[in-house]
Amino acid sequence: MTITRQDADAGTDAGTDAVRALHGLEDSRSSVRLRAALAVGTTPDPRFVDKLVERCAVEPEFFVRDMLTWALTRHPLSVTLPVLLREVHAERTQARSQALHTLSKIGDPRAWPAITPALLSDADDEVARSAWRAAVVLVPEGEEPELATVLATQLGRGGRETQLSLSRALVALGEVIAPVLHSAATTAPDPRARAHALATRRLLRDPDTGFEYAIEEAKRVVALGGSGQEGQ
Repeated sequence: MTITRQDADAGTDAGTDAVRALHGLEDSRSSVRLRAALAVGTTPDPRFVDKLVERCAVEPEFFVRDMLTWALTRHPLSVTLPVLLREVHAERTQARSQALHTLSKIGDPRAWPAITPALLSDADDEVARSAWRAAVVLVPEGEEPELATVLATQLGRGGRETQLSLSRALVALGEVIAPVLHSAATTAPDPRARAHALATRRLLRDPDTGFEYAIEEAKRVVALGGSGQEGQ
């Protein structure tokens, strides 16, 4: 095969563009970082993966992080998956959260063993929420009840956004969550957990119900000493 001067120049230009894009990921301007992530994803190269993952751990802008995730999904899974699986155990919370988010977007079932109970109950709400979303995407068929049991231990946790994320994750598992919600609604020692279980059950039965309405109604039921089972 004969390599022409034009081919060589094209290769040099591509290499220069790649270096420029990688440098752009660290620019102080978010618009430049966004364009750089787009460029890296548009022209995938396995050499970019480590840098993309490193940037995910420190990138402050949501839209840039989302573009970084997209860029990672454009690269060969054989390269990205090992790096992401390592990253879910990183010390930095954003590194764990973003790696989990990316794994949920990739959706490869080989990532399932990495979704441990420790991640599903991570002390950081963003990490836990990312783990919940990844778990419902990656859970193998038949293991949904076990996952529902683990997720139910987080009922009542955090503020509205965290609780809504957990409810959505549970509802995504379908009817298999009914027994664990019933148990939590009737026996959980924490009234917040009981109310959250009732609200989630309401969302399972009527997806059009707003979470705010469901949780406030559930709190009233719990405050009055009910379990939500009356009249059923």
